Amino acid sequence: MRADATVEMPAVLSSTEAHEPVATPTATRRPRTSLLLGLLLACWLVPLAANAVHAAWLLPPVVLLGTASLLRSGRSLLDRVVLAFALLAGLTCAVGLLFTVWPWGLHPVPVTGLALTVLTLAAVLSRRAPRLPRPSWSDLVSLAAAALAAGYLATPYLRASSFGQRLNLAMVGEDNGRHPALVDVIGRVGGYLFLDPDTAREHIFSGLVHYPQGWHFTTALLDGFLRSAGDPPTGARLMDHYMLWCLLTFAGLLLALIWAAQHVAGPLHPLRRLVLIIAVTALVLGTELPRLLVAGYPSETFGLSLSALLIALVVRPLYRLREQLILVGALLIGIGFSYYLFLFPTGAMVLCWLIADRRRLRARAGTVAAIAVPTAALAPLIPLLGLLVAGQSEALAAPGGTPPVETYNTMLGLGAAVVAAVLVRTNLAESTWRRYLVTLAVALLFSASMAAVNLANGTQPAYYFGKTAHLVIAVLIIGAAALARLLPVPAQSTDSEPRRRPITSALPAVATAALVTLAVLAGTGLLGWTGGYFHRTGSNGTWAKDWAGRDVRDVTRSASVTSIAYRNYPAIPGTVTLVVDKQGLQGYRESIFLSAMQGTSGQTEPGIYFRIYDEPERTAEILRRVPRPLRLIVAHPEAQQAIDRALKADPTLRDGLTLVPLKPTTPR
Repeated sequence: MRADATVEMPAVLSSTEAHEPVATPTATRRPRTSLLLGLLLACWLVPLAANAVHAAWLLPPVVLLGTASLLRSGRSLLDRVVLAFALLAGLTCAVGLLFTVWPWGLHPVPVTGLALTVLTLAAVLSRRAPRLPRPSWSDLVSLAAAALAAGYLATPYLRASSFGQRLNLAMVGEDNGRHPALVDVIGRVGGYLFLDPDTAREHIFSGLVHYPQGWHFTTALLDGFLRSAGDPPTGARLMDHYMLWCLLTFAGLLLALIWAAQHVAGPLHPLRRLVLIIAVTALVLGTELPRLLVAGYPSETFGLSLSALLIALVVRPLYRLREQLILVGALLIGIGFSYYLFLFPTGAMVLCWLIADRRRLRARAGTVAAIAVPTAALAPLIPLLGLLVAGQSEALAAPGGTPPVETYNTMLGLGAAVVAAVLVRTNLAESTWRRYLVTLAVALLFSASMAAVNLANGTQPAYYFGKTAHLVIAVLIIGAAALARLLPVPAQSTDSEPRRRPITSALPAVATAALVTLAVLAGTGLLGWTGGYFHRTGSNGTWAKDWAGRDVRDVTRSASVTSIAYRNYPAIPGTVTLVVDKQGLQGYRESIFLSAMQGTSGQTEPGIYFRIYDEPERTAEILRRVPRPLRLIVAHPEAQQAIDRALKADPTLRDGLTLVPLKPTTPR
């Protein structure tokens, strides 16, 4: 068999399993009762000891590797770890319902104790001994590529020498003032907010009570391990922790796309695999996906990561049907809890897979039913709450946030190249790539339907159309595997041909791969003086290049005001604290970030979230609608003038009002 050939089986054989024997390994004997009791005791003593010595941060990797060791799908260590992550991501979102109501909240010891106990019992019942494959060179290259790309995007934060500079970077995206507040409150109350909405509204903006909280819950849970169950971070520490998790989440998206492309590609020659890893990394950095990090969309980033993994499993299903079904169910639950907009297209993709593999699934009807029932109950839970209880369907057609031109350029340019490669006979002859075309069609159809909703309401394709476009871009990046499969590989010597020198025979293929790699790096703007094909509208750079090259010393006035207000005016229990500035939108953003750092998002809601942004009308409305006691931090003389006019018109507004000027000090 040639090294670059793809194995075809009735059920599509995964590249992660291409070299595994089909025969079932001999079952492992179940341990004695005394040994089992000892293992179960260790499941609780180990996390207890780790937490006592402030090493609880080691426990999540232990659970991840333990889960990976019990899976049997996957040829390399990275395959197992990625599949284990997919499983744990979905299960964590689901089990969060239990964590919310049990008495221990998100404490690392009971959470880890339960996880290790379940893993131990799963190993005993399945008679599987923990076993991990050796890491391959492609595992190391994949991890290095994701780490380098994420490190590149982290350089502005690494260069920032003060909290004021880091806050200035976070304030580029308005949503970076809401997501940390949600993580903070979930960590403090110990679970999902939508299970007790009345209590949640006392702590946070009511519009976030039914917002998809899968990423926020997972982040709050993991942050507790990082702190070994210490006091939750507040203020500057909260923002620093939040941005760290945002960077790690984007690194997860990078790794998910790199792995998904390799999985879909099937068995590859090492040269093709190397080019594919570089190409996927370059495409992520060259397109607008880094905007997810810059603008503060961690929930979408997490949901897109899970969607990429699900797409890979639908396009090239695992050979082990039970693990395939469990992983698909877990990923659907994770997507539903984290960013349910993607649940509609990914659910349709899964339905297409179920129909295509119906004969194979009939043989495991009991397993299918056992997994389908909890998946059908949990995956749509958050969408139903959001659409039926919180009325979030209206937001789908809301105007504003029109996607930039580079979104369309990416979909058209990259789409044309990928589809052309898929239609080549070498690829199209395989069922994998026919499945891929179906998933791409579903993603495009969903994106087009979202655009149609906007057009029907008399607006241009807007905010949520842009979100669906990100899913299309992710599908196209995974489809780059079709292009990599067309690259030439070094010719192998045969008995009928004279023996060639290894270097001579490999030179044409290596040269072609090098030229293709350089073309990809230049086309994505990572090399050269231009932003490449995907450059931003009105700019010669990409989102990644513009972000990484940002001058961290250029602190905006809003960031300076917020930093000074946070340092000089701590929260007063029972008092609403807001910032008023020269322009209404300035005070609006400054108050959002200040209330997030002070943990007062629930109290400040009446003074922030209303649709008047012009001054002096906004300041006058704040004075009328916000309950007392009220403290206003006056950040500009014109804001003081607006207050004076409102108080002169209605002197009763002075009751319970405190005005404090912003002290003219340099933010740190």
